[in-house]
Amino acid sequence: MALPFFYKASFNTTAGATIMLDEDTSKHIVQVLRMQTGEQLQLADGKGNVATASITDDNRKKCTVQVISNSFYPAPSNKITIAISLLKNNSRFEWFLEKAAEMGVQEIIPLICTRTEKQHFKAERLQSILISAMLQSQQCWLPQMGEPVKFASCVQQNHPGQKFIAHCEEGNKTQLSSAAKNDQSKLILIGPEGDFTPEEIQLAIENDFAPVSLGNTRLRTETAGVVAAALLCVQ
Repeated sequence: MALPFFYKASFNTTAGATIMLDEDTSKHIVQVLRMQTGEQLQLADGKGNVATASITDDNRKKCTVQVISNSFYPAPSNKITIAISLLKNNSRFEWFLEKAAEMGVQEIIPLICTRTEKQHFKAERLQSILISAMLQSQQCWLPQMGEPVKFASCVQQNHPGQKFIAHCEEGNKTQLSSAAKNDQSKLILIGPEGDFTPEEIQLAIENDFAPVSLGNTRLRTETAGVVAAALLCVQ
């Protein structure tokens, strides 16, 4: 059986090092899982380190562990980034974050587009959702996510690899599943409810974003984000 998996933003990875865990993690270990001194667990820092550690003090407020060994897992060489509009319904955006993180998306860029209805951004809550999804899927790299950026600023930055824009306007579009290449990093733009404006689509194309389709049906923003994540992560 796999060892219980927990997150700590940074820790000493040296064998024998002692680490004190925060109160929430300590409560989960001691009160929920009922783990005791001598039992083992794993700690991930979200930056590739995964340490196996043994509980040395099962205090429910400040559980202490000692590092037995540490393994480092390099980040995937081909990065998957989804730039997606913020949504009026916060729970739908949170659902997208959770699923994208579970599937292995490495970066999420919250977008502010012309038709983005709401720009309220609860960074701390969204970060906790990403951490929970990382732990649930037992990954060792935490997806990156910064503050929201305006659409024009995003598309005019230098992004390596393939760049796509998924939109609902008529025109020449390739299926994402056939356009994406295995050996390159990939970034896809997902628009708000009401889609990107024609001006935004044109600006993206002028900055070398290829128009793509996610299928034959019109999808909600968060659904389109999850479909894009699934198509890109299975490459």
